[in-house]
Parts: sequence; structure tokens; C-alpha cells
Amino acid sequence: MNPDGVQTVCSKRVMCTKTDDPSGKLCAMRQAVDGAPAFVYNEHNNAHRAWPGTGANSPQRVQCPLRGADTEDTNVTKKKIGVLGAGTWGMALARMLCVSGNDVQVWSALPAEVENLSATRVHPNLPGMKIPEELQFTKSIEEVCTGKDVLLFAVPSVFVRSTTAKARPYIPDGQILVDVAKGMEPDTLYTMTEVIADELNREGGPKGVKLVALSGPTHAEEVALDLPTTIVSACPDEAAAEYVQDVFSNTCMRVYTNADIKGVELSGALKNVIALGVGISTGLGYGDNARAALITRGIAEIARLGVAMGCNIHTFAGLAGIGDLIVTATSMHSRNNRAGILIGKGKSPEQAVKEVGMVVEGINALPAAMELAAKYNVEMPIVQTVNAIVKEGMSASDALRTLMDRNRKNEMPQGYEKV
Repeated sequence: MNPDGVQTVCSKRVMCTKTDDPSGKLCAMRQAVDGAPAFVYNEHNNAHRAWPGTGANSPQRVQCPLRGADTEDTNVTKKKIGVLGAGTWGMALARMLCVSGNDVQVWSALPAEVENLSATRVHPNLPGMKIPEELQFTKSIEEVCTGKDVLLFAVPSVFVRSTTAKARPYIPDGQILVDVAKGMEPDTLYTMTEVIADELNREGGPKGVKLVALSGPTHAEEVALDLPTTIVSACPDEAAAEYVQDVFSNTCMRVYTNADIKGVELSGALKNVIALGVGISTGLGYGDNARAALITRGIAEIARLGVAMGCNIHTFAGLAGIGDLIVTATSMHSRNNRAGILIGKGKSPEQAVKEVGMVVEGINALPAAMELAAKYNVEMPIVQTVNAIVKEGMSASDALRTLMDRNRKNEMPQGYEKV
């Protein structure tokens, strides 16, 4: 069953085609594994990790390609996709799109990174993922932007504006551009697609670009292994959202659409701040009760702010809202959670970021989160507490104690009762 409760095994849209499985035996075997339909994995990496009891030496192990342009599915056509950014998320998506049958080219601002990835076909932070030989790399931002059906921006939030400025001369009118960075720009309080729009709207920029935010509970480490994942394609232009939905959908990635791009992006940025707080709580030795409380009250804070900003309250109960917060606040794949744990154990924020070894977006999002709370007069005690710890040097134990000492309140939503 898929997440909507609709049977999907052997659906030509999402599973095997007759060309892949003329006898139907593969799909029958897939249903037998663990007594439930299984998602399809591909031959490019650890397919044996997909199903318990179906390891590399198991006679039950079956492989089937991701739905793509090289299958019998006539609803799918090969797309040319340019990916800007070769971090873990950019490369996990690039590989997924490539093995789905698309022509994919990846650009990085770091020439040495391009050379290493092209030569080794392994990303240092995704050691279990093999980069397909068909996936191309380039050091030229002009080349990656030229002649593409979709451009995918996958650079850290702090580099979105500068990358857009570099790419602007080469982005054509009407381009579909997908952003997967999560964050808010401190000075402007813009979401990432708003930053891109602002930069593209400068003199000489392209006209009619369709900006889509792709966001949800998605760890690159799991997408790299083709583990089942859901995500949201957000754009007020329904046709653009559905186009991106079609491009990114396959047997391991289920894509939903949502017109509330502001709510989706706000959730993606602020959930990182809440996840930092959850990590700090864990580092202090607090348990599941505290984690559940911070996650629940954290999404209430995000929703309060979102509604004040004109977002759809239902977005915060969806994949890009509570879904993304849960996965970010509970998984050791999460940089924000790990950084928070280190801070809770006594490391400075700078030491925590260095030890994590990758961008911790929750720290970058804090200034904008604080400004937005003040601008819209929304109470956000968890965000304010995390800020006190990370930016103001308050001890984690003292800061979290203040949350417990706040005035007693009614749990029912305050600030959006009439929505």
C-alpha cells in the first residue's frame, strides 16, 4: 500500500513494467518479502539493504530499475537536469534522477570537488552510494545551466544568493528551477526561493522563471540508498509543481504537491532551529518525554508564526511541517540534532559545527527566526531559548530550565483559533 492507502504493487506507473518482469514473478516475490509490498531498489548500490533477509547472497534478492525513461512507462520522458551543488543532498538527488533515466549534470563551485567525484564516483559523506558513470560533472556554471529542463539548486542557504548571481546570465526565460536548500536570509528575511527570485529579477535576468521548493522529511543518506521517502513539491503554479512532481517521482520517492510555498519553506528553515533544541535536550541527558514535548510545542511555534505570515495552517501538519521536524529532531543523520547534542554536552557552537563537519542550517536560521518572531509579534519560547544558548552564551541547562518555569497556559492553539 502507498501512503494514501492505495495498492501500488505492479502498478505500471510506479513498479515493474512487462518488459522488466514479463512473467510477473518478481512482483509476486516482492509481495512475499516480509508479507508486504516492497519498494523497488536499483543496481547502483546497496540494494541488499532494502529488505530484511534479502542480502547479497540470498536467493530471494531481486533487483528492478527505478521507473525511468528507459522503461516501458510511456508517461515518463527523459529530462535534462542541471544540479548546482555537490553536497550530500545534491548528490543523492542527482544520482536518484540519473538512475531514473534522466540526463544529469552536476556543478560545484569547488573544482577539486568536481575532480574527486568524477574520478572516484564516491561522495566522501555518502560512502555507501556509487555515483553512476552516466552522471556528468562540470566546472562551468554556464554549461550546467544551458539546455536543461530543470535546474536544481542544492547549495547551502548561505550560498544561494551568490550562486544565483553567478548563474543568472545563463538561466533562460521560463526555466523551471527547483530549490532544496532550507533556510532564511537574515538581512531580508526571505525564504530561499524569494532570495533566488530577488536575484533573478535584477536587470538582465531571465523572465518567467518557475520557482519550486522541494522539501520534506528526507535524509540524503537514506535517499542515496533508495529507502522509501516522501517529499513535497511546493509552488503556487500548480502546473509547475506537478511537473516537478513527475520528474522526481519514482518507486522510492513519492512526491506530493502544495501551493503554500511560503509555509513549506518556513517549516524547512525553522524545524532546524527546533531540532537544535531537541539535540541540546538530549545532550543534557533528558529523555523521550522532553524530546516529544519540544517537537510538539516546536511545531506549534512554527505554525503560529506561519499563520501570522499568511501561510496555510495545514502545511504545518504535513510532510514539510511536522514530518520534517520529526526526522530532523530524532535522527543521528541530522546535523542539527547532532550539533545540538554536542552543545548540550558542553561544546561551544563553533566546536559543535566543526565536529559535525558539515553546514548546520539551524544556527544560520536563528537570526531570521528571531527577527520574524519580533516582526509578527509571535511568541516563540523554544526558538528564543535556543538563540540564548547558541548566540548569547547562556548555559544549556539554565536556558532549558526557563522553559519549564514559564507561566502556566492552556495547551489549545493561541493565535490562529479562527483559521
